[in-house]
Amino acid sequence: MPANLTPQYRAAEAKWRQAKTLEEKRQALEEMLATIPKHKGTEKLQADIKRRLARLRQEEESRSAKHGLTFRVEPEGAAQVVLLGPPNCGKSSLLAALTRAEPAIGDFPFTTTRPQPGMMPFEDVAIQLVDLPPVAATHWDAWLPNLVRAADAAVLFADPTSPEVPEDVEVVRQRLAQVHIPLVGSLPEDADPRDTPLPTLLVISKVDKAREEDVQVLEEMYRDVFPVVRVSAHTRAGLERFKVALWRLLGLVRVYSKPPGKPVDRTAPFVLPEGSTVADLAVRIHRELAERLAFARVWGGKLDGQKVSRDFELRDRDVVELHA
Repeated sequence: MPANLTPQYRAAEAKWRQAKTLEEKRQALEEMLATIPKHKGTEKLQADIKRRLARLRQEEESRSAKHGLTFRVEPEGAAQVVLLGPPNCGKSSLLAALTRAEPAIGDFPFTTTRPQPGMMPFEDVAIQLVDLPPVAATHWDAWLPNLVRAADAAVLFADPTSPEVPEDVEVVRQRLAQVHIPLVGSLPEDADPRDTPLPTLLVISKVDKAREEDVQVLEEMYRDVFPVVRVSAHTRAGLERFKVALWRLLGLVRVYSKPPGKPVDRTAPFVLPEGSTVADLAVRIHRELAERLAFARVWGGKLDGQKVSRDFELRDRDVVELHA
C-alpha cells in the first residue's frame, strides 16, 4: 500500500536530516510522527519513527541523569533485538550459542545483572542481540524499560520445564504493558498513541529437557499471539529456524548496490524496512544522490536490469543500479 506522505511530513523529515543537536532531532521526529498519515501503508514507518524517537529520548535521559544507574547499548548491525524473560529461562544460554558473547550463565536466578550484547550472524548480515536481566513480579530494573523501548524487536522466552510457566511469562508481558511497551506478534493498525508496541518472537527454550506435551501446550497457548519457535541452546536444535523467524519478524530487506558499469557489491548490503523504495535507498546512500536521482535499474525476481522509477518498491536481495 503506498504511503502517500504529505508535504508537511516531507518538510519535517528534511528538518530531521539537517538537525545537529539531540533536541533538534527529537523535535523533528516528533513533528514527523504528528504529520505522518495514519493508515496501514505507513504503520512500519510509524514504528521506525517511534523507535528512533525512543532512542533519542533515552540518550537525552542518559546524558541528563545525575544519579541512579542507567545503561545504553549502542545499536549495531541490521537491528537491535532484546531478550526478555523470567529468571532462568535460557536467555543467556541462547545468546552464547548464537554469538561470540560470553554472558554469565548459572542455575540460580538473576545471573544477568547488566545488558549483555552480542552479534548474531544471519546469512550476509548481523543482528544485535541484547540479553537483559530477568523480569519477575518481585524484580524490575528501573532502567530496563528505556532500553527495551529503543529496540527494534524482542524475543520473549518461555521455559516449559519451569513450574511457574506460563504465569512467569505473563508477568513479563504485564510489567512491560504497564510502562506502555506492549509485546505484540505484529504491529497493530490502531495502537494507543502513548504506546510503543514491540514486535516479539516467542521462544520455547530448553526443549531437549522438556516433555513434548508441555511444549505443545505453550505452542497452543501463544501461537495466535506471537510467532513461536522451539529451541535448545544445549543441542542447538532450532537455532536456524530461530534466525529465519527473527528476520521475518523484523520486516527488513537486503539491497545490493551496483555502480553503473561495475560489478555488484554483495559484501555489505543496505538493510531497509520492507516497503522501502528506490528513493529511500538513494537517501540512505547520500542525500545529494537522492535529490539528483533520475531512475534505477533492478535485478531480482523477474526483473533483469529493467528500468524502474524512484517509487519502485524494493524486495529482499534486489540488486539496484542508481542513475542520476
